[in-house]
Amino acid sequence: MSALTQDKVIIAFKALGQKLTNPTDILGNAFYSAQNSNTWFTPENIKKSILSFAEMLNSADIDFWFSNITFSQSPKKVGLILAGNIPMVGFHDVLCVLATGNTALIKLSSSDDKLIKAVIAELMSIEPLISERIHYVERLKDFDAVIATGSNNSSRYFDFYFSKVPHIIRKNRNSVAVLDGSETKEEIGRLGNDIFDYFGLGCRNVSKVYLPKNYDVASLYEGIEIFLPVINHFKYQNNYDYNKSIYLVNGAKHFDNGFLLLKEDDSMASPLAVLFYEEYENIDEVNLKLKSLENQIQCVVSKIDLDLKTFTFGESQHPRLWDYADNVNTVTFLGSLTSL
Repeated sequence: MSALTQDKVIIAFKALGQKLTNPTDILGNAFYSAQNSNTWFTPENIKKSILSFAEMLNSADIDFWFSNITFSQSPKKVGLILAGNIPMVGFHDVLCVLATGNTALIKLSSSDDKLIKAVIAELMSIEPLISERIHYVERLKDFDAVIATGSNNSSRYFDFYFSKVPHIIRKNRNSVAVLDGSETKEEIGRLGNDIFDYFGLGCRNVSKVYLPKNYDVASLYEGIEIFLPVINHFKYQNNYDYNKSIYLVNGAKHFDNGFLLLKEDDSMASPLAVLFYEEYENIDEVNLKLKSLENQIQCVVSKIDLDLKTFTFGESQHPRLWDYADNVNTVTFLGSLTSL
């Protein structure tokens, strides 16, 4: 009887990447069912997420990624507790488990329980042996390791409950941008994608921006004006209206362009429809600040040479296969399970 091999997984991943370039063709009813069950999952955002995985699963990147992966000959059962804040957000963990030759016990988020199943079904149709490595569960049991993604609150529960097995527990993270004032309108427009893609609900979305002293806020608003239609989504507008009213009642200084509130604040995590900002005198102080907050940051978006890894404008929501959440190498973690 044939067994699943690394070569078969590689071939399947490449074929899936090709198929995902036409997402509506393969997702069928799941595409529309996901929209109906989660109003944040608009057709545009679902397609955007699927196409980002198609982009991720390109042949060259798959070959490079797998060149550093050892395929387990004794599969371990890895519990995956997936998030559901943006479409397909947990799929990369599934890819990592399969790439390392392990078995995924998947606890789907109720907010995203259709798209991932549809894409995995497509993957299993390409390579049927993968079906032996995928199990959907309502409650995790009989697992060897766990990767759980949640909030800061849920992470405390996860840390306690999974303390006796190898685990990766992910908490809240946010992304930031650093500007120096020389950015073009086009660059700011691409930064708008980092802010507004998926309505800003992802950990890779920019929630705070560092601006040089006396920065002209009008240039920021001018560059992102193309994202005005975001206000047409009723949930986004509700958040915008609510936060605006709070700032007005409290007399809090803020800027407003009709769809995004800009407020000076030391915090990293801004409310939906709000972008926090902080001013700086020199870039060294920004480097020091970001380094001290490294365990709270998912991505840094900038064209400035900084001490932390940076993404170019518009690229925060286009990770490569080796851009691991929380900068924790999931493949290395899974590879370590062979010693269990």
